[in-house]
Amino acid sequence: MPNADPRVALPVGEKQYHIGLGPGELAEFILLPGDPDRTARIAKRLDSIELEQRHREFASVTGSYRGQRISIVSTGIGTDNVEITVAEILAITDRPTFIRVGSCGALQPEMKLGDLVVTTGAVRLESTTSYFVHDGYPAVADYEAVVALLEASARLGHRTHVGLTATAPGFFGAQGRPIPQLPIRYPDLAEDMARQRVLNFEMEASALLVLAGLARCRAGVVCAVYAQRTTGDFVTGAAKDAAEAACVETGLESLLILAEMDRQKQQASTDRWRPSLWD
Repeated sequence: MPNADPRVALPVGEKQYHIGLGPGELAEFILLPGDPDRTARIAKRLDSIELEQRHREFASVTGSYRGQRISIVSTGIGTDNVEITVAEILAITDRPTFIRVGSCGALQPEMKLGDLVVTTGAVRLESTTSYFVHDGYPAVADYEAVVALLEASARLGHRTHVGLTATAPGFFGAQGRPIPQLPIRYPDLAEDMARQRVLNFEMEASALLVLAGLARCRAGVVCAVYAQRTTGDFVTGAAKDAAEAACVETGLESLLILAEMDRQKQQASTDRWRPSLWD
């Protein structure tokens, strides 16, 4: 049937325009890496694969991980891509749970390359979410997702920080990095965010948290520290691979924990998880 609202761009048939997926092809538990090549690396950890799809930067895999059906969908870089990904996933799922697994730059001096950061909320330096909510609207992670990510990182023994993230609309000037050929407006942005106890810079979290919250879906974010902004150091080689692996396995473990939390809520006939439900 043709769409009733001509402003909504939908393809003919059930496949979504950008991600190329239709109803039933995604699980309700979804990892969101940014890098499309990371989707294939994560997929190697699955016990079985039922679907693989790629269109542009949106690489998707659905399969089973330790008995739980999960999907992996890359978003590409930036909040504009997150908006596309989340909107199209919402169109073909019931009430998905999202965990972003990404990379970031650390703003606090005690943070080390390879550490993990679990986001509780994000400073909305980007403008994508302003097309959905008031400028004062907070980007807040779902509390169940935060608990699950912290439990997962503790089980796996990863050094983890928890707190606020700043989501920037770019990598260079938008994060206060100097560009010799170009003037930038906020050269002290990193220091300013650090003074406000923000832990890290990245480029996707706030859009995911705002949009998922508006859709009444759970969303959480865990990122590996690839850069230390106070020293200018970047992770490389085997250390970079290890940082990505720590982030990915924490995200996967958190999905299993969230699925178990859902079973506990169902047994207790409640829609809100609390620590006393844990068996």
